[in-house]
Amino acid sequence: MTRIVFLDRATIAPHIPVPQPAGRIDWVQYDSTRPDQVAARLQGAEVVITNKVRITDAILQACPQLRLVAIAATGFDGVDLAAAKARGVTVCNIRGYSVNTVPEHVMALLLALRRNLLPYARDVEAGRWQESGQFCFFDHPIRDLAGGVMGIVGRGQIGRKVAKLAEAFGMQVCFAARPGQLEAQAAEDGRLPFDEMLARADVISLHCPLTEDTRGLLGATAFGKMARKPVIVNTGRGGLIDLPALRDALEAGQIAGAGIDVADQEPPPAEDVLMQLAKDPRVIVTPHVAWASDAAQTALAQQLCQVIEGFLAGAPMNVLT
Repeated sequence: MTRIVFLDRATIAPHIPVPQPAGRIDWVQYDSTRPDQVAARLQGAEVVITNKVRITDAILQACPQLRLVAIAATGFDGVDLAAAKARGVTVCNIRGYSVNTVPEHVMALLLALRRNLLPYARDVEAGRWQESGQFCFFDHPIRDLAGGVMGIVGRGQIGRKVAKLAEAFGMQVCFAARPGQLEAQAAEDGRLPFDEMLARADVISLHCPLTEDTRGLLGATAFGKMARKPVIVNTGRGGLIDLPALRDALEAGQIAGAGIDVADQEPPPAEDVLMQLAKDPRVIVTPHVAWASDAAQTALAQQLCQVIEGFLAGAPMNVLT
C-alpha cells in the first residue's frame, strides 16, 4: 500500500474535488502544515503532495522513504530540486491548467484600471450620480485598450494567450527580452530589447519566472525609462517588482496604475508596502487568485491524480528531476 500525504489541501478550494489515484493507497491530507510539522507528517509516506509547503534537503534527509514530490502547482521554487535529484526522488509539477484563467484575470485588471471601474462604482455607491445632476459624470478619465501597446515579459503559454486577448481588443503587442538576454537571440524570435519595450508600452504585463536575474525586474531604473506612463500588471511572482520603487513611480507620475495578484510573502504582513498600495485608487490588489477559476482548479486536481498514477505505473509525467 502506497502512503500519500497532501500537506496543504486548503490551497485548493474546498468545493473542488481532488481525485485519489486508483489502486491500494493510504491517502492522508492536511489543510495546512507548518515547517516544523513536515518531517513528522511524512514518516512512512512514499508520495508527498505540496503546493506551498517547502520540501528542503533536510526534509528529504529525514524522510528517506520518499519517492515522489508532486507539486500541486506549476512553480517549483519551494522544492530543493538538486537535493531531490541527489537522493533519487522524482519531482513533478502541474502544467497548462491556467492558460485561460490567468490571461483573463490580466485583462480584467487591465480593463478595470484603464476604465477606472472601481472608482466609478464606489462613487455611485456614495451617491455621486445623484449629485451630478445629469445622466453621467466624468470624475475619472477613461482610456481605451484599442490602439495601445502592450509589452509582455515572458513568452510561455500564458504570455502568448495574454497577447492573443490583447490583440482581440485592438492592442499592438510586443514581447521583450529580459535584461541580460542576448539581443541577437531576442531579435531572432521577434522580442524587443527590454529598454525599448519600456519606452513603447502603454501596458506592461509580467509572465516570466522569478530568478536571481529577474528579481526586482521593474525597479527605479526601469520605471524611469517608461515614457508612456503605463499600467503595470503582475500575475507572475511578487519579487519581479520592487514595490517601494513602484510606490515612488506612482507618486512621481511615471506610471498610471498597477494590478498586482502576487506578493513575495503570501499573505503579506498588514504593514507591507503592498497593503499600503492596495489603498491607492490607482492600484488593484487581488489575493493570488488569477489561477483560481473553478475550471482551472478542477484541471489541476485531475492532472495531479494523473501525475501520481503515472509515477506509480512507472510512466512519470511532468518530471522536473
